[in-house]
Amino acid sequence: MVNLAKEQETMLFTLYAKALESRSARGILKDPWAESAVSRIQTDFKKFKVGRKESLIFALRAKIFDLVTEEFLRNHSCATVLNLGCGLDSRVHRVNPAESVSWYDVDYPAVIELRQRLYPARAGYHLIASPLSEPEWIDGVKNDQPALIMAEGVTMYLTEKIMKQLLNRIVDRFPSGRIAFNAFSNLLIQLASRSTLRGTGAKFNWGISNPQEVIKLEPRLEFVSSIKTFDLPGFSRLTLSDRMLVWLIEHTPVIRGAQLPLIYRFPL
Repeated sequence: MVNLAKEQETMLFTLYAKALESRSARGILKDPWAESAVSRIQTDFKKFKVGRKESLIFALRAKIFDLVTEEFLRNHSCATVLNLGCGLDSRVHRVNPAESVSWYDVDYPAVIELRQRLYPARAGYHLIASPLSEPEWIDGVKNDQPALIMAEGVTMYLTEKIMKQLLNRIVDRFPSGRIAFNAFSNLLIQLASRSTLRGTGAKFNWGISNPQEVIKLEPRLEFVSSIKTFDLPGFSRLTLSDRMLVWLIEHTPVIRGAQLPLIYRFPL
């Protein structure tokens, strides 16, 4: 059995959702590493009650972050990639970056230990075992090239103070780069505070009303855009009901930010 605390256990929920989508004939995300990990982890995944809706939502979000990463690496053959709060996401294997890319997955020590048991090592790939609230972890990260910083499904668990600290240190550390993360709206944070995520005990803390609020935390950032799911490879293969679900997400502001990444760049 795997014993993880609070927000750490949510990674099993998302891992299972991606594995289910990957097994689907119409799946929008192919993730054999997630499928393998689920088969090797001895825990009761059924307790999360992941249905078609959940598997599609988490797979779509992962696919969008994959595309953001691939686009950045096409324009920067030598780069640093930080995957903050990586959980058990296999993006480094799905994207398969060149050896000239320095990739860092960052998460709690217990999560990194589990990753080491489940996923293979590869050239240019590094693991950092540290909570994001401890700023010193970034000191050992290669910082002489453009950087892409991702935080998928993470920021809502942080406080505003920690978010500000993270953004400030990232912009201080690298000469240029992009930051991509999804963020809950303040209303969604309030609604979610009344319950926990599928029995994990995890609580949400930080949300925003609009993308410009992030710039108040780090004025050297510039908001670039968010991405639309309709242009995703494989979207046309989805069933009509799945496409309607995606349309609903795209047109419901209270949940849109929870699904689609906000993208910022620096310097101005």
